[in-house]
Amino acid sequence: MIATVDIMSTIKMIQNEKLDVRAVNMGIDLFDCSDRDINTACRLAREKIVRLASPLPGICDQISRKYGIPVVNRRVAVSPAADVLSGHGIEELYKFAEALNGAAAEAGIDIIGGYSAMVQKGMTNTDKALIESLPYVLSHTERLCSSVNAASTKAGINVDALILLGHKLKEIAQATKDHDGFGCCKLSIFSNMPEDNPFMSGAYKGIGEPETVINIGVSGPGVVKRAIERAVENTENIDLAAIAEEIKYTAYRVTKVGEMLGREAAKEIGAEFGIVDLSLAPTPAVGDSVGEIFEAMGISHIGGPGNTAALALLNDAVKKGGTFASGSVGGLSGAFIPVAEDSALARAAEAGWLTLEKLEAMTSVCSVGLDMIVVPGYTGAETLTAICMDELAIGMINRKTTSVRIIPVPGKQAGDTAYFGGLFGESPVMDIKNNTSNVFVSHGGRIPAPLTSLNN
Repeated sequence: MIATVDIMSTIKMIQNEKLDVRAVNMGIDLFDCSDRDINTACRLAREKIVRLASPLPGICDQISRKYGIPVVNRRVAVSPAADVLSGHGIEELYKFAEALNGAAAEAGIDIIGGYSAMVQKGMTNTDKALIESLPYVLSHTERLCSSVNAASTKAGINVDALILLGHKLKEIAQATKDHDGFGCCKLSIFSNMPEDNPFMSGAYKGIGEPETVINIGVSGPGVVKRAIERAVENTENIDLAAIAEEIKYTAYRVTKVGEMLGREAAKEIGAEFGIVDLSLAPTPAVGDSVGEIFEAMGISHIGGPGNTAALALLNDAVKKGGTFASGSVGGLSGAFIPVAEDSALARAAEAGWLTLEKLEAMTSVCSVGLDMIVVPGYTGAETLTAICMDELAIGMINRKTTSVRIIPVPGKQAGDTAYFGGLFGESPVMDIKNNTSNVFVSHGGRIPAPLTSLNN
């Protein structure tokens, strides 16, 4: 039972510290829209999304007014398109992508995810066609996001899929070169992709999820930062265990708020409540930064020695606080480190303190991976594949989710700046110091699953 009085006092205490509902995400099953005739499939999918999701923006506005907490994005995640359209080819996928994008616009939804494929062990013809379609789809739709699960602890890493994705990343960037390769911001490549993630671009409606489900993402980096600052100011010689306790308690309170809002949204719209994802997802706004949390903890230069340990402490404390607060914590629930979307991280990258190599080390203990990483436009497809292989290997071996969202900006070099706007922010173009893995990548095939996968 959630104590409403406690929740309201929590809201009053943190409403000026940039707590927000980053995403109310409605999962919608589309398998009943499958049809051999693509026009029928598109019509059925569009009708179902519009019918079920149209009330969501109004309900989010109502909840926002009632509790005084902003709802930043109203989102929909659908069943993986490659599975819904099994047997169809690239031309049919183009039509389906446009139908999803149009349905989101008609329903007043900000972003729709689920243009996805699960290829961790191999690619069906439709999986491959979906990946081939990405340059056109991500350059011709405004609201549609895509994700590809190319690795898992159980299956290993599908290097052939990553080779294809490396080339498609180059083509997506070129197709959206007038916006600094922005299309790549809408594609995430995963290992161990969760079925109930409300954050884009990795959200899709998992096969094990209900017919319709509400998953909510609550984010408050500013809340955690201020809690640490208060603890440091008020406690002489505070140690790291005490800082972790403060983060844990803050995460507990925020999760309680998130669960209450998510359950109310689900009840109003007539869907099942799924999970609350307590992820510290930054925005470009000052005061809403994971990097500033590191600074509050005492890391003077983000990316310096100790930063991986600080992130491990933060991520663990957030998870512990969230799971103590609710039995419905899911998704990713931890700390994100997207460089372009976090003003403090972007400044550290520009100053040269935060490098690609350090970011990769930090991803071994964070909730996502190499996120919103901007690299020179001349970066080869094989190098992009190799970066994905490294990051997905961390997830595969450690039985955790990792992902890559990387943007090779056409015409820009290390030290230049890429501008994406809105929540996507801006970032310096980061240097890649070693481009010598082409022969290794060219072997292709599949990296086998690790011994830890044999746990039955």
